[in-house]
Amino acid sequence: MRVVDTSAWIEWLTGSALGARIGKAFPAREQCIVPTLVQLELAKWLARETDEDRTDQVIAYTQKCVVVPIDTSITLRAAELCREHKLATADAIVYATARECDADLLTCDAHFSKLPDVVYFRKSA
Repeated sequence: MRVVDTSAWIEWLTGSALGARIGKAFPAREQCIVPTLVQLELAKWLARETDEDRTDQVIAYTQKCVVVPIDTSITLRAAELCREHKLATADAIVYATARECDADLLTCDAHFSKLPDVVYFRKSA
């Protein structure tokens, strides 16, 4: 199982060179965990960068994945991860979701790069 961070979704959806590399590590829908927070971040980005049809298509795709809502267990783990790794709240929720689901995290955000069970793709300078 694999949680895909918003940063990786965006690279994949834009078809960037990095997105093409990420695409090879992108899980099949039944193995792809989508935190509801990632759905929110994607919906915001899509509404700003694309049209309503594209937004609807991508969110519909995420709904066919394993959608995990924020619950108390994830919230408490995220609070611990904020303190332990100095993560921002949203990042801690995404990482906590991966930990709660015994999954790894696919991302291209550098602040996750040294954390356990992270598949990190570095953005070019």
